[in-house]
Amino acid sequence: MLRYVAGRLLQGVAVIFLVSFATFGIMQLAPGSPIDLLIGEGGRVNQAQIDAIERKWGLDQPWHRQYLTWLGNVAQGDFGRSVLRTGTPVSDMLLEAAPITLRLNGLALLLSTAIAVPVGILAATRRYSLFDYASMLLATLGVALPGFWVALMAILLFSQELGWVPPYGTQGWRAYLLPVGVLAFQETAILARLTRGATSEVLSQDYVNTARAKGLTDRAVLGRHIVRNALLPIVTVLGYRLAFILSGTIVVETIFAWGGLGGLFIDSVLNLDYQVVQAIVLLLATVVVVGNLLTDLAYAVIDPRIRLK
Repeated sequence: MLRYVAGRLLQGVAVIFLVSFATFGIMQLAPGSPIDLLIGEGGRVNQAQIDAIERKWGLDQPWHRQYLTWLGNVAQGDFGRSVLRTGTPVSDMLLEAAPITLRLNGLALLLSTAIAVPVGILAATRRYSLFDYASMLLATLGVALPGFWVALMAILLFSQELGWVPPYGTQGWRAYLLPVGVLAFQETAILARLTRGATSEVLSQDYVNTARAKGLTDRAVLGRHIVRNALLPIVTVLGYRLAFILSGTIVVETIFAWGGLGGLFIDSVLNLDYQVVQAIVLLLATVVVVGNLLTDLAYAVIDPRIRLK
C-alpha cells in the first residue's frame, strides 16, 4: 500500500509539473504584456523606465529562465507578487479567495451527492415507474443544459422576477443558494444517471438473487449487497468530476460576482498576471491529483476484495 501511494504521489508531482509548464508556456504566447497593462493607455514613460520595470518583475529574462526562477521560488513557498495588485503577495490573494471557492464547491458537492445517490438508487429499484421516468428526464436536462445558461436563467427568475435571493455577492446565506444550486444541478444529474445505471447492473447479479432466495428482506439486500457494490463507479466519477466542478466554479463565480479563485483567475488572465495564474492553476491541479488519489484509496475501503499493489 505504501509503495502504491508513493508511486501515485510521484505521478501526481509529474502531472502538476507538466500542467504548470504548459500554463506558463500558454501565458507567454498570449498577446500583450503585463507591463502595458501596468502602465496603462497613454502612460508617459520612456524606454529606460520600461526596462527598469521589466527588470523588477523579471520579465527581461528568457521565458525558460523565468519559469525556473518561479519554480524555485514555489519550492520555497514563495508564489511571487501580483502585477495586477502591485506588490501584493500572491499567497495572500490565494488565502483570501480560496476559502470562498472551497465553501462553494464543498456545499455543491455535498448537495449533489446527497440528492443524486438516493434518487439514482430509488429509480433503479423502481425501473420503468413514473418516478424513474421523471427523475431521468430531469437528469437528462441537467446534463444537456449549459451551466452558464442555467445561472443566467436562475438570476432572471429567482432574483429579478421573484426577488427571493440576491443576484450577486456573498453577503448572507441567501447569496449561496443560486451559485451552489447551479453548480450542484449538473453534478446531481450526472451522478443520478450513473447511480441508476450502476444499481441496475448490480440488481441483475446472481448474488443478489441468492440473497433474496435466502429470505433476506429487500432493505437488507439493498444495504448489504446492492448499495455497497454500486458505490465503486460512483466514487470513481466523484474523483474525476472534481476537476469539472472546479472549472465550473470559474464560470459561476464570474456570473455571480463572487470573490473566489474563479473571479481572481479571470481577472489575472485578462491582465496577464502570470504569477497569480500560475499559482491558481498549481493549486487546482494539486487538488485534482489529491482527489484522484483519495478516490483510488477509497476502493479498498468500499470493496475489501480490491488490493492495491
